[in-house]
Amino acid sequence: MTSRLNPITTPRHELRAEKARRNKEAALAAFIGKKAEIDEMLARLQALSDDHFDCAPDEAGWAMVGTLEHYASLLKRITDSAFGEGEHAR
Repeated sequence: MTSRLNPITTPRHELRAEKARRNKEAALAAFIGKKAEIDEMLARLQALSDDHFDCAPDEAGWAMVGTLEHYASLLKRITDSAFGEGEHAR
């Protein structure tokens, strides 16, 4: 259990430093949680891709092409944003 500083007896600079430390810890925990969420989504997408998006070769048609085109356009928006490309070029 983390003990909190007494705001009456603790100097303000120590209170601010403690608040900043707790804020940084919370941000790090949130970052790690979001990264894990993304990693899980990427792993699921990779597994689906490895399985040819659940499409047998004799079932591949224009409808499936349209579905993959849609997926690719969504992923392109993400990669453009992440790498500063396309409309997100720096």
